[in-house]
This record gives sequence, C-alpha cells and structure tokens, in this order.
Amino acid sequence: MSELINNSNYRKERLKELILKLHEGESAETVRRQLIESLKNIPYGEVVEVEQELIQEGLPESEVLKLCDIHGAVLEGNVDLSAAKEIPEGHPVDVFKNENTEIKKAAEKAKEMLTNLATVAEGEFEQYMFALQGIFNQIMDVDKHYQRKEYLVFPHLEKNEITGPPKVMWGKHDEIREQLKGCIELLQTKDLTKNDLADSLDILFFPALQALVDMVQKEEEILFPMSMDLLTTEDWWNIHKQTLEFGFCLYDPKVDWKPEGLFSEKKETGLSSDGNIQLPSGSFTAKEIMAILNTAPFDMTFVDKNDKVKYFTQGNERIFVRNRSIINRDVRLCHPPGSTHVVEKILEDFKSGKASHAPFWIQMKGKFIKIEYFALRDENGEYLGTLEVSQDLTENRELEGEKRILSYSTENE
Repeated sequence: MSELINNSNYRKERLKELILKLHEGESAETVRRQLIESLKNIPYGEVVEVEQELIQEGLPESEVLKLCDIHGAVLEGNVDLSAAKEIPEGHPVDVFKNENTEIKKAAEKAKEMLTNLATVAEGEFEQYMFALQGIFNQIMDVDKHYQRKEYLVFPHLEKNEITGPPKVMWGKHDEIREQLKGCIELLQTKDLTKNDLADSLDILFFPALQALVDMVQKEEEILFPMSMDLLTTEDWWNIHKQTLEFGFCLYDPKVDWKPEGLFSEKKETGLSSDGNIQLPSGSFTAKEIMAILNTAPFDMTFVDKNDKVKYFTQGNERIFVRNRSIINRDVRLCHPPGSTHVVEKILEDFKSGKASHAPFWIQMKGKFIKIEYFALRDENGEYLGTLEVSQDLTENRELEGEKRILSYSTENE
C-alpha cells in the first residue's frame, strides 16, 4: 500500500474521490478524517491539478466554487509544503505574504471587537461604531491584493495551462468583496442599533472575516508555492514593475526587490508605455499631475541646481504674483534687491549641505503667510534644486476643537 500512497496518480485520484464525496453531501469532518487516514499529506501542486481535472471532467466551476471553502477546510494543515521554494525578501510573493499577515491581524481585531459588542455601553456605541468602520475600511484594502493576483499573477498561470483554479479563486474574491461591501454599508446605516448589528454578526460579519482568513490559507498552502514553481524570474520582475499600478494592502514593503542579473538595472521612474509619468510610489498623467499641483492649498516654485526658475504652480488664489516671464530666469533677480543676500545664503547652504530647510513667516495684508524653502536632493544626496512653498495659514490658526461632520463651504472656490 505504501508504494501506492507515494504515487502521484493514486493521491490525485483519492483526493478527487474525497472532493466528490463533499459534492455529494458527505460531511467535511468525515472527509477530513478519511483524507488524513489515507493520504496524511498531499503536495500542493497535486491539489491544483485535481481541481483542474474536476472542471475538465465536467464538474461546473460554480460547483467547485461552492465546494471551495469546504475542501479548503478539509485540506488545511494537510498540504505538503516541504518542496516549496524559498522566497526572497521584497519578492512579489513575499509582499503578498506580508500583506496576509496584516490581513489576518485586521480580521482578528475586527472579530474581537464584534465579539465584545455586548459589553459596549450605550454611551460608547457611537465611538465603537466609528472604530469599527475604520477597521473594515482598512480591510477593504484587500481588493488591491486580489486585483494584483487577478491581473498580474493569474495570466501567467493561464499561460502555463492552469485555468480552472484561478477562475474559482477569482470567484471567491468577488464573494469576499461583496461580503465586505455589505459590512461597510450596514455600518454606515443611519441610526443602526446594537441589536441590528448583533443580528447581522453570524449572517454577514463573521462569515466575511472567516472568508478572508480562508483565502490566506488557500494562497499560502497552494497558490503561492505553485506560482513560485511555474513563473520565471522575468515573470515575477514584470509583476513587480506593475504592482504600483494597483497598490499595496495594509503593508508597505521594506525592500525593493531587484533580481540578480538582467533586470536589476531597470529604473522604476520615467514615462510608462501608456504615456503615464511613473514614479516609485505611483503614476499619473500630465493632466492629472497639473491638476494636483494647482489644487494643492499652497504655492510652489521650483528652482533648479543652476539657480534658474523652472516651474511654478498656477492655483486659483496666488499669494505672490508669478508669470511665465520668470521661467529660466536667475532666482536672485526675482526678489527685491534688499532680500537678495538672504536668497544667496539659502542657496549656498543648501548646495553645501549645511541646511535643507529655511522657514519664514510674515504678516501681509491682514493674512498670516508662511514661506518655506526646501533643498531637493536625489537618493545619493546630490543637490537638485530648491522648492519654495508659500501658504496662507490665517484660517488654520483660528481652528479650534474638532470637525467630524461633513459640510461644504458655500463660498465660491
């Protein structure tokens, strides 16, 4: 018998039999016991192959989707990961796994808060709901985690003829998204009571949180080890380069992964293939960045390393008059003669590294104006130029207390 248990075909056929028993209605605990008795552990790759074969043999994807949670629970702890590849720090899979750690922490925190609902006093319920909304808004970040799988990882699996399991997993993603949206919508319901929330715990909230944790198990026991086996270093590099288009989930990588060899010298800044301006923390079009800069509640002027004015924002309410005649003009000539020596000193100290920030504030026409100069440097500390930022802080200085209720100014903006 032992030689059969070690045979891949036998293991897959036995696992297929057990999954079909679930399909026919046998209890998960009974099937789990049979799995442990007959197989003990099954390699992660064979789990995917069985799921793929079941779909190819006519079991509808919708049925596999229904069985997904049950056979995931049956397999938990019984998948052999001994042959799984080591994952480099900063690698896309390392990022996924670190995100999973944070997802589980957030799910556990939410579950703990919901479990303690009965102990929340009436006078504390509003603040409790505010905190609960916050944690579920954070959890909804999992959408970015799922999108990176769907649009970056799954296409590579499909190229390797792994098509069924990604479709099933994508279906589970959509279920979880809808569950989380339902949780958030309910938490935003006006006049929601403790009893209303309590009635929804077992129907909506706890199943959503459990589905999140179950997906982590499916990824780490099956999807990621299999993907590490199938995808090449170049595949992962392409995934890594596109990750910022989707964003990270509850985790900011500490290491920027660069595989050894051909791909390590490529830069992550510049124009992307679709004409977007790509930066390490994201991307935007020229039109979008112009709107961002001109909407920011302060004026900015950029002076390059040769002391020439190269750019200024064009917001609706300017603090100091600027026009395009100053472009490429020496910044010293843009200031009154009486303050030229101050400008000269700032530039000298910024270039030498003696200073990197020079703040000033003045009273002007009944307004309190703050003016700051910042030295701009690259990752190696080389001086790139100076940024001047001017902001009207008059209204900010008058703020008191808190503002938590949404309201809009009636003034024209």
